[in-house]
Amino acid sequence: MKATSADATQPVHADGQPAVRVRQASLRDLDAVVELRLALLREHPGHPIYGRLRKDVDARARDLFATQLRSITEVIFLADVESRTAGILRCVEAIGSPLLEPARYAYVSSVYVRPELRRRGVLRALVSAADRWSRERGIAQMRLHNVDGSAMAEQAWSALGFGVVEQVRVREL
Repeated sequence: MKATSADATQPVHADGQPAVRVRQASLRDLDAVVELRLALLREHPGHPIYGRLRKDVDARARDLFATQLRSITEVIFLADVESRTAGILRCVEAIGSPLLEPARYAYVSSVYVRPELRRRGVLRALVSAADRWSRERGIAQMRLHNVDGSAMAEQAWSALGFGVVEQVRVREL
């Protein structure tokens, strides 16, 4: 069952900036989910993996993301600033290797904050919601991948306590 306790208004700055409200996405939010997740992919047109979007990406995205919104082992959070959807984060309860601890971990993916709304605490609020969702499920570790070479992304994830533990490499055949 999807947890909903992560729905909360969180102040961003003491200087009067608008608050960030994080909520669990539902099928009613499918248009926003598609828009933000495709914006993330389109932000990296030269990337060897993410830069190769299919021609029918919009139709495929709707079907895929609707399935993810219905899942009981994952959640998609949306962050709102005032009346605008500012960002998105997907968190999946993943099964680890049977040879390693932990047996389960939270896998964070598809994180995106609109460029004009960055540096306002949106990412931190989304990660806090994912932390709460994970803890409610008894999960004690979170993992993610981010695009290599993005100094801004690397700094943001480091500031949130994520460390680099492996690299993903690609070789075309």
